[in-house]
Amino acid sequence: MSGILVVIEQRESRIARISWEALAAAQRLAAQSGVPVTAVVLGDNTGSLAAEIAAHPVAKVLRVEHPLLAQYTSDGFNLALHQLIQAQSPAYIVFPHTYQVRDYAPALAARLGQVLISDVIDIGDGPVFTRQLMQGRLNGSYKHTSTGPCLISVQAGAFRAEVLPTAASGMVGQGFSPDKEPPETGGALAPEVRSSAAVSVFNPNLSPAQIRTKPGQPFRGSSQTVDLGSAQLIVSVGRGIKEAENIPLVQALATALGAELAASRPICDAGWLPMERQVGSSGQTVAPKLYLAVGISGAIQHLVGMKAAQCIVAINKDPDAPIFEVADYGIVGDLFEVVPALTEAIKAAKH
Repeated sequence: MSGILVVIEQRESRIARISWEALAAAQRLAAQSGVPVTAVVLGDNTGSLAAEIAAHPVAKVLRVEHPLLAQYTSDGFNLALHQLIQAQSPAYIVFPHTYQVRDYAPALAARLGQVLISDVIDIGDGPVFTRQLMQGRLNGSYKHTSTGPCLISVQAGAFRAEVLPTAASGMVGQGFSPDKEPPETGGALAPEVRSSAAVSVFNPNLSPAQIRTKPGQPFRGSSQTVDLGSAQLIVSVGRGIKEAENIPLVQALATALGAELAASRPICDAGWLPMERQVGSSGQTVAPKLYLAVGISGAIQHLVGMKAAQCIVAINKDPDAPIFEVADYGIVGDLFEVVPALTEAIKAAKH
């Protein structure tokens, strides 16, 4: 067995950010094992998607094509991937941890006689896979000991997709570290210097009789006016703000930065901000370039949702607040003094 398959999830011909994060996780595995990474995309007409994927650090792209894969069904994806895995004999299969993957991947693992290690947040030497337990209070370490393929799904925000170099960087299949910044090109090489991985087609043997369910409407979370998971700059407010009338103070800071406004659970539970702006284990998981936590103590349920941020800045008057344990920069002070001063300084710097 050799090689790594990473399943790239697409919906309405668009690739979700978490799929690129799954690719970053696959490259972390490649760094340890020295085997190539193959990206897999399922559907009926995936040529343009495959071309997009091929510009990223993969050895090749496999288009798993069949008319019965045009719409997602658990049976169709299970059968198609099972046939592909039998043909490719990969050592690892990496999935993004999405609602769709949660639907079909456990059944695929059972079909293969394996166990799915789900919601992985880190990959250590061995490899050892880390999962969080009890809403992030504990970490569990898992190691695959079977002779069959190892199936894992990766938690949103756990691996930084934006630092993936393109294929032209010469790192394809060489297992670069996804924690290292690429050359200073804004996170990607210019189009004229990109190269593409080889793309091939795999046609599974499927029949309508094997699809026991009819495709339905894709699962959608509650309607949201803001996607915090895609935000690059986030200013988040916690109970230190004291009352709803003070929220505009933090909103002004977010506006000055050009950032999205977010909050910890108590703020949303109180109705001071809508639930769609909640970050944490029962809210959104984010991985921005900057996460500025204002008046947030740092309960573990909140840290689960934001600790993958590239830079965390905390403002809190309690020097022993848990948020400072994960912060890159900390300001110990009264937010009602610090935030207005910071807002004015940012405005002045723009002029």
